[in-house]
Amino acid sequence: MPSNFAAYLRVYEPLTAFDRERQLYWRRYVKDGRAIGPLDGPGRQRTVVLEALGAGWTRLPDLPDEAYVLETDETLLICPWNLRFRVAEAALSARDGVPAVLADAFVPPTLAGLAKSVVEDWRSGAKVLEQGMPRVHEQVSTWGVPLRWFVFVDLSEKQLSVRPGRRVLRYRTEISKARRRAHRAHSVLRKALGDAPITEAVEESTRWLEEFHPRSLVELDYSGLVPLLSDDALAADDSPGLVATGLAGLSRGDADSATEAYEQLVARWRAVQLLERSN
Repeated sequence: MPSNFAAYLRVYEPLTAFDRERQLYWRRYVKDGRAIGPLDGPGRQRTVVLEALGAGWTRLPDLPDEAYVLETDETLLICPWNLRFRVAEAALSARDGVPAVLADAFVPPTLAGLAKSVVEDWRSGAKVLEQGMPRVHEQVSTWGVPLRWFVFVDLSEKQLSVRPGRRVLRYRTEISKARRRAHRAHSVLRKALGDAPITEAVEESTRWLEEFHPRSLVELDYSGLVPLLSDDALAADDSPGLVATGLAGLSRGDADSATEAYEQLVARWRAVQLLERSN
């Protein structure tokens, strides 16, 4: 079972999206059998980070370059974990809006300073000039799935397994399809709702998709949320369909249809979010 109740949005890029050094590295990584599947990856990530940080949380060490890998007839598709950057970004985010005394107790100033350096180097270091902006290939959401993620996928792309020990629910699509859906959704939302939070969220996610190679794959993986849902609930999940129905309603001015789909979706995922409090 995954070690945290989270869903993941991932982008797998073909080897040609990486520079030659990285291509050689990822080929060796796969050849040596080091790649870890999505079912076991979240737990592995958590273990690696906790072991590397140590009990004091006063340092931000180098973390191993690891990735999820999909093998196709044509190429390898790579979704790097980017753990060092993600830990640094999380450390800084944890201090936002928190009184200084509490922030320093939770994320010590030494660690915060190192984290800031890592984030700044990632976004504006020498490698950016040589290779372009580094890309974060995986987004994480605990105790639910952000509604904007469902915009990228279609109900027909659902992949489901309820076998004991291999319970999986995910949606996987070509990035070209995800981009078209995202742009169409953003257009509908802007016209119907203006600069509402959901419109801005979809716009931000659309920009994120534009960072990747045009032959990439996008994956929405329920992962750590699967243990919270029964087999029947997994089989019946039609969240992307509800989002599509809501957007279609907005596009033709049918507010009642859009509202009904939205309320069903919110109620479904609120029930999952409330499980956090009941533990």
